[in-house]
Amino acid sequence: MLKQLKQSVLATLMLTLLTGLAYPLVMTGLSQALFPTQAHGSLIEKSGHVVGSALIGQNFTGAGYFHPRPSATTDTDPADATKTVPSPYNAGASTASNAAPSAKSLASDVADRVAALKVENPNAAIPVPVDLVTTSASGLDPDISPAAALYQLPRVAAARGIPETQLRNLLADHTQGRSFGILGEAHVNVLELNLALDQQVATSKP
Repeated sequence: MLKQLKQSVLATLMLTLLTGLAYPLVMTGLSQALFPTQAHGSLIEKSGHVVGSALIGQNFTGAGYFHPRPSATTDTDPADATKTVPSPYNAGASTASNAAPSAKSLASDVADRVAALKVENPNAAIPVPVDLVTTSASGLDPDISPAAALYQLPRVAAARGIPETQLRNLLADHTQGRSFGILGEAHVNVLELNLALDQQVATSKP
């Protein structure tokens, strides 16, 4: 019995060292060496300061910025004892709405969002894209479809006082196609697009 106990303890220790220490260290080292940006959270910097991550949406609301998909993390900040501080795009509360396609609450939310978008974008030339009125599975989606960006383009151009053609070129430069040409859909990272927009407007001023 003692022999079997000794073998079990040794096997547990060996597996713990291999799978709990050696393997994570090797994988961490490889990821740091091969994919340093992704390993550090795909952080985006501006003027030497981290302003966000390419993986997590941010709550842009100004007329001169492209807006992201709605956030499903609309509850208050878990760290807020008063429960009065809203916390959209909170990575610590990532979740889907869990509403079924037939849910009346979902239909009501979508209708409200469509109405608000039409008020914010009276000169939009295309119908409201679905990703602007629905949340993603994580509730943190940092990307929108090219159609969602085009829908907002007239508003942003008017607010910035720049030609729509100039903005279309910027949008085209920041539209990413399908991975390997077949996986996923074309998309635009909202944070990167808005940072590029700020940079372009700043450099174009006399």
